[in-house]
Amino acid sequence: MDSVIAFIDANRGRFVEELTAWVRVPSISSDAAHAVDVRRSAEHLAVELRALSAGRVEIWPTAGHPAVFAEWMQAPGKPTLLVYGHHDVQPVDPLPEWITPPFEPAVREGRLWGRGVVDDKGQVHIHAKAIESFVRTVGRVPVNIKLIVEGEEEIGSVNLETLLREHAADLAADFVCVSDTAMFGRGIPSLCVGLRGLAYVEVFVDGPSTDLHSGSFGGGLMNPVNALAKMIASLHDEAGHITVPGFYDAVLPLRDDERRQIASLPFHEDEWLRSTGAPAAWGEAGYSTLERIWARPTLDCCGIQGGFQGEGAKTILPARASAKVSCRLVPDQEPEDIARKLGDHLQRIAPPGVRVRVETLHGGRPYLAPTDHPVYDVAKRAFSKAFGRETVFMREGGSIPFVRTIADATGKPCLLMGFGQPDENAHAPNEWLDLENYHLGIKSAAYLYDELARLPPEGR
Repeated sequence: MDSVIAFIDANRGRFVEELTAWVRVPSISSDAAHAVDVRRSAEHLAVELRALSAGRVEIWPTAGHPAVFAEWMQAPGKPTLLVYGHHDVQPVDPLPEWITPPFEPAVREGRLWGRGVVDDKGQVHIHAKAIESFVRTVGRVPVNIKLIVEGEEEIGSVNLETLLREHAADLAADFVCVSDTAMFGRGIPSLCVGLRGLAYVEVFVDGPSTDLHSGSFGGGLMNPVNALAKMIASLHDEAGHITVPGFYDAVLPLRDDERRQIASLPFHEDEWLRSTGAPAAWGEAGYSTLERIWARPTLDCCGIQGGFQGEGAKTILPARASAKVSCRLVPDQEPEDIARKLGDHLQRIAPPGVRVRVETLHGGRPYLAPTDHPVYDVAKRAFSKAFGRETVFMREGGSIPFVRTIADATGKPCLLMGFGQPDENAHAPNEWLDLENYHLGIKSAAYLYDELARLPPEGR
């Protein structure tokens, strides 16, 4: 490993330059105007991987945006690791808030700034550079590696299940590694062992057929905005518990040892609160802040609209109102079940005089890793070797639907080995990647491959 690590150190600057070239491609999957750029992003990655002695590099088309597949199967008798990432990125709005243009990456304060640098091009690139470091020094990677990099993660991975089904044999592996998560803090090697799922609905409340004069009709008809506001407000009680009947029925409770492990992490709530700009923390009674955002379900109104929004006053009784409601889910909740229960409840609590319709927008299932599997000890050792300190287990409050999809499809342990930071602005202006984490991430991936080579294949 000495020559591999020395190569990583010697090529640190070049690796950043090559990541920068990929980030310049504006692969925004949600914008049809950038469809050609998403394709160009896939081609850029494929060219880079072909230069690394891969046995196969292919661009897999889908009904939407393409994915990239590559494999290095030059280690007979050794385990096979499937690495997942994505090359599509979020939109950049609001553009005026960017200090430097989102697709003109810049280095400042030991960070690389630009859209997609951490979510997820930088994290995919970590694996590409770890593979290169083995190929250029010892001639091959010590384990078998397959790499799947999709182009639709930011729009819900809508065609991923089809890819998994159609290419099941190509993607067969002993272990799965996803690098699309954050570390607990700067310099703290962290393995994410839990992700929340998601159920997202939109509720529409209709009253009169058109906006009406509030003087002539106000007091005689139910105002849809008033009705919706009352309905949304009633979805939590004073203790922060969600009032939807059956919402908590399938929730897997935190074990005492899990609560102790979370409590042992170096979390400073006052610093965390200052980073948010909010005046006080809030949430479900009986749980710490980390427990609430990692391991308890939530229900949030993400947006609400209705009535007059222009400058000045307009005296109307609005014809309609709507709200978008997001539920973060934990094991063993199912998004379809929660969306149905929420929709039924909103229908029940609607006051007379309005009509209610609830539409499910999208969802994803939660994931909890089997941390007693030997591969987690292997990953902890690899991380610790690179960072020089003990690796911690953490969870993440966000959702990556693919993780549960591939875990269920393969039946294999899924390592969530991320190298981002909690405040990296992944979906906001001024996204950044800590370049020290990027460098140590490449070393971590290299050590992971080396450590995995000591495990027997699980059999497929």
